Amino acid sequence: MRLVVRPANPADDAAIRDLLRREPMPGRIRLTYQREPDFGRGCEISGDDCRVLVAVDEENRTLAGVACRWTRSVYINGQEQRIGYLGQLRVDSRYRGRWLVSRGFSLLKNWHDVDPLPAYLAAIVEGNPEVAGVLVKKGRRGFPRFHAVAEYRTLAIDTKRAKPLLRADMQVSAPDAGELADVAKFLQAQGRQRQFFQKWTCEGLARLSDFGLRAEDLRIARRSGEIVGVAALWDQSAYKQTIVQSYSAWLRALAPLYNLVAPWIGRAALPRPGEELQSAYVSLICIANSDIGVFRVLLRELYNLARNRRLHYMLIGLDSRDPLLPAALEYFHVLYPSRLYLAEWPGGEGIHEQLDGRPAYVDIATL
Repeated sequence: MRLVVRPANPADDAAIRDLLRREPMPGRIRLTYQREPDFGRGCEISGDDCRVLVAVDEENRTLAGVACRWTRSVYINGQEQRIGYLGQLRVDSRYRGRWLVSRGFSLLKNWHDVDPLPAYLAAIVEGNPEVAGVLVKKGRRGFPRFHAVAEYRTLAIDTKRAKPLLRADMQVSAPDAGELADVAKFLQAQGRQRQFFQKWTCEGLARLSDFGLRAEDLRIARRSGEIVGVAALWDQSAYKQTIVQSYSAWLRALAPLYNLVAPWIGRAALPRPGEELQSAYVSLICIANSDIGVFRVLLRELYNLARNRRLHYMLIGLDSRDPLLPAALEYFHVLYPSRLYLAEWPGGEGIHEQLDGRPAYVDIATL
């Protein structure tokens, strides 16, 4: 066996997609996050300067692992800063414990030395003790240090049951092309209320139409003509798919009974193993002054939009400290907890120690 860690090339695409199909994320519901028909397509929305590394067993030409690095312009303590993001870590179960992660971080450190960044965001799903142990609890020499900065809550909200729109003292509409500049200005001004909120420009928002987020998928709330909230429903199923692989023992036993009664109680049936989760992301969440009333109205608009499009779930991710989270928890949902970390190489600026009390917001549509 001869394992080599190197930058990926276009010829690796099929093998990477095969690895994502084979290696589910652990938890009560084991999911695979797939990237058909083109792995690189999904990478384009996660940030700038995407770099993909792969581990290859050259003796049998097997792809043993993959990981990605991006850069992002985000707000930290209200100020724009360029940081990194580490994601898409997958290791073939046959090769775990073979120092692949150490070799991968060696290559990541080389990239970091050429383009140093103060910190790198990373997300680890709860119920994945192996990854948390390797990266956080038993970090080795040459690894960056991983510092927990937020308890994150991802909710899969069931959209089966019809719900009326909420009455409100505001106007809600989809923007026209000429309003994207106003949306970008609002996101830049109000996004500073959250740590790690991505900086959006008019050009960047317009570009999202190439990735399935059209103007009609956005909702703007206005009071007296002023924007007070923005949110969007982003369907990425054309290039990113979430597939249910299996359930834990008690869920597996409960699923047939639940699916039998689900239509009678207005709930979506649990997908069978091998089925795709019919879902879209609640994205670009930005509410002036964290006004939960505004968020409730926008969330209900997107809920009904998802239901009209026959989606079974909408996925939303928020910091457990976010004052907007209670509005999402009001809906019937399945919870997927995770943690956000800042990974910092030795000699860095200690960004994690400088964070003030603002809640984090990392758009799960870009993870």
